[in-house]
Amino acid sequence: MDKLRHVALFTDDPQTTAQFYQDVFDLEVAGAAGNGGIFLTDGYINLAILPNSVRMDGGGRLGFDHFGFKVDDLQATIQKLQVAEAPELPSHAPPGGGAFYYEVKYQGPNQQTIDITANGWAGAR
Repeated sequence: MDKLRHVALFTDDPQTTAQFYQDVFDLEVAGAAGNGGIFLTDGYINLAILPNSVRMDGGGRLGFDHFGFKVDDLQATIQKLQVAEAPELPSHAPPGGGAFYYEVKYQGPNQQTIDITANGWAGAR
């Protein structure tokens, strides 16, 4: 079976954006992406944090709406998101998490929607 192993984000500040994902989700630097971009990883997925100036088509496009992290400790991750001043967004989970299947939603540094859950998603390991 083919596996999703790479996602890219465009941002005006790759360093600050990469630091957010390192601080909150413990992602590690996998290397330089060129033009000031940074590759991060959790060991399974490569997250490219790229400067907006390198977009080949000059603008946004339809595609991914949000992405999610399965976390070991939901409350600890929520605390990290609060320290990072990431706004909590409306979600199907009880406020502040809780033992519920659906994820809790937060806004990343470039207004990406980030889901977090300790329970995972159907079919994902």
